[in-house]
Amino acid sequence: MYFQPPPNNMMVYPCIVYQRDDVFASSANNSNYRYVQRYQVTYIDRKPDSLIPGKIGRLPLCAYDRFFVADNLNHDVFNLYY
Repeated sequence: MYFQPPPNNMMVYPCIVYQRDDVFASSANNSNYRYVQRYQVTYIDRKPDSLIPGKIGRLPLCAYDRFFVADNLNHDVFNLYY
């Protein structure tokens, strides 16, 4: 698992890379009463049929975003609210 990953050639696969992506704040009476951070979580694996993305997708407040292949690696991207 990497928060600030090294260059691609130094990562060990399979792995998870995550980063802060956005913040949702709700306010009233000049004050925030709800503050939620969103993280982009990417599972990277050489195998296209791994079971791990299904387990990540079942986490509370997690939403599947997209799938793509880059450098012959499979990427499953999720948005996780915490």
